[in-house]
Amino acid sequence: MAETIKDLINGNVSWVNNTLKHNPNFFNKLATGQSPQFLWIGCSDSRVPATEITNALPGSIFVQRNIANMVVHTDSNLLSVVNYAVKVLKVKHIIVCGHYGCGGVQAAMSNENFGFLDNWLMHIKDVYRLHEKELDEIKDEKKKLDRYVELNIQEQVTNLAKVSFIQQEWNNGEFPHIHGWVYSLKDGLIKDLGVSVNNNDALEQVYQYNEK
Repeated sequence: MAETIKDLINGNVSWVNNTLKHNPNFFNKLATGQSPQFLWIGCSDSRVPATEITNALPGSIFVQRNIANMVVHTDSNLLSVVNYAVKVLKVKHIIVCGHYGCGGVQAAMSNENFGFLDNWLMHIKDVYRLHEKELDEIKDEKKKLDRYVELNIQEQVTNLAKVSFIQQEWNNGEFPHIHGWVYSLKDGLIKDLGVSVNNNDALEQVYQYNEK
């Protein structure tokens, strides 16, 4: 594991040399452009890198990460990434991937004061409010946190479906498909939560936009 800035630079050189050994034209091809099929909205946690845990090559996954993999409709950073992904790159799949043991979700589940971070955690707390009855019935704290993580992912999938320009894309075809996944730090495996959306049918009518 890298411990210094120099370790990162040296690691880069080693990675380049090893990559060229197996594929001499890799970087020449990569430099011509990108055409990823996937947009990954994940947690900023350093233990959950999108390409590594899916064994995918650079250029295959467009990535946006923030604390607890949130889709906030006033987050211009996230919306810009999503807009570019669906309008320009024409990605076919958007994956919202959280992970068990998420520190952001755990912080939101508590009554601790985290200063400036509380402004972001408020969006995660809103998820608890929506599912308060189910979560309050879970007495085991670890199981409650795991379920909270899953529910948060499901809500962020729904939040993506509410975005107007994604609904515009659906008016023109079946893509993008939105998926909800959760990653386990304990065994390294991804669990598909069975949430896959490619239309606005399940949304309350107030969130559905008319075709132009």
